[in-house]
Amino acid sequence: MGDSTSKKKTKSEDGPSFEVALARLEAIVEKLDDGNLPLAQALSLYKEGNALAKRCRALLTEAEVDVKEALAADKAEPA
Repeated sequence: MGDSTSKKKTKSEDGPSFEVALARLEAIVEKLDDGNLPLAQALSLYKEGNALAKRCRALLTEAEVDVKEALAADKAEPA
């Protein structure tokens, strides 16, 4: 089990925090929504945004697992 915990922590530390990634993603969406970007820049931002969205999904999934584990631990403890 110790191995999966270290993998989980490494996964969380591999990139920006959820809040930083989400803020950057929102900024990218605003720029792309304006529609005034050259194609190459728009494509580059799209790729960055896609990677940030993937990062946010992974962090949310990880947080969901943590919450489920905490809830399961609470149920296992005698009241």
